Amino acid sequence: MNDIKSMLKMLHRPRILIRAARHGLRDYNRTRDLKRLLRLEQIPSSGQALITLINEERTLENKRKSGEASYSVMRHIEVLVALMGEAQLYTQSDEIPRSHLRVVG
Repeated sequence: MNDIKSMLKMLHRPRILIRAARHGLRDYNRTRDLKRLLRLEQIPSSGQALITLINEERTLENKRKSGEASYSVMRHIEVLVALMGEAQLYTQSDEIPRSHLRVVG
């Protein structure tokens, strides 16, 4: 199984999704947003949140690529915002070296 750093490095998403997520990043509040996005009572550690968010984002990306009617671009952006926010927290805690989401297109 890949470690978190490798999973983050493998993310390649359209530029418009990444730009939208970066704009939302300044308003990211992990207490408010993680509870709502992950439907949890207690907020997990950044590492656990990242793993959950990576899996959720992967599901959304598959729906986007396949054109599923249940795909929500807003949810995808919200998950990417949380993913970026948690990645920043995770890297600031020196658990992994700083990494960036890559942009495609």
